[in-house]
Amino acid sequence: MLSTQASDSRGEVVNSTLHSSSLEAGWQRQGKLWSNLKELCDILHIPQVTAHTEEELLFQHVQFKTGQRVHTIGQPFDTLYIVHSGFLKTVLIDEFGNEQVLSFPMKGDLFGVDGIHTKRYASEAVALSNCDLILLPFKKLTALGRIHPEFEHAMYSVMSRELVREQGMVSMLGALSAEARVARFLVNLSERYADMGYSSKLFNLRMTRHEIGSYLGLTLETVSRTLSAFNEIGLITVDQRSIGIKDAEALRTLRRLPPSSSRAKQVAAKKAKAAAAQAQEAPAEGWDQRASA
Repeated sequence: MLSTQASDSRGEVVNSTLHSSSLEAGWQRQGKLWSNLKELCDILHIPQVTAHTEEELLFQHVQFKTGQRVHTIGQPFDTLYIVHSGFLKTVLIDEFGNEQVLSFPMKGDLFGVDGIHTKRYASEAVALSNCDLILLPFKKLTALGRIHPEFEHAMYSVMSRELVREQGMVSMLGALSAEARVARFLVNLSERYADMGYSSKLFNLRMTRHEIGSYLGLTLETVSRTLSAFNEIGLITVDQRSIGIKDAEALRTLRRLPPSSSRAKQVAAKKAKAAAAQAQEAPAEGWDQRASA
């Protein structure tokens, strides 16, 4: 009986996959196509749940290439998505085709929750890089919740985590200057890279400056100008999409940038200080060379 239930659950995932139009653009990765319940809990950073079935519950992986849409606005809702690897954006699109970026899902994030209420997705999800997603059919989630109440509670916590993150963004947009928004965005991104096991000091932006601006409520020009200013005063280094974090604490506490004239003086003072330090070292090196001769 239990084995039959597990097989039915797996069949439910396959049927959901076959009938979901969002997956037509996707492509399954070679090799391992499924994750078990333990792996699902690990990627979401929630307590592990032991499946009380003879056959482990499995969740299918589907991959999407850069630029492909995972789901579109108004598409019938049937699946939640967990990011196993890669980067995405979720957006709203108005009647004129303008995009408003809502979030940048990455490893360990859950998205698609906005489709639960109306049974249709309220936003569009687009891959910013090649992505490996784990499918969590909503019917399977509710069925698991009846068998494993602790798993259902943990999933509510994950959904709440995403909501808290969105509320924090709304609060930031209303309270911070443009420079502070960009600074907090970089700090947040740095911390999330660290959580994924990558360097928090040097990373590539998977999103464009225009997409960052849309997310932060700023223009592309403001984002570019602010990044250049941060680079100028030594808070970060910028090389196209590569960002190096030099002073995370200063970025975290920054409220506003000093006027451009003051920044120019700061840069000039730093250069003068560096030049003086080099000048002091040079005679000593020369004396050492003469002494050795």
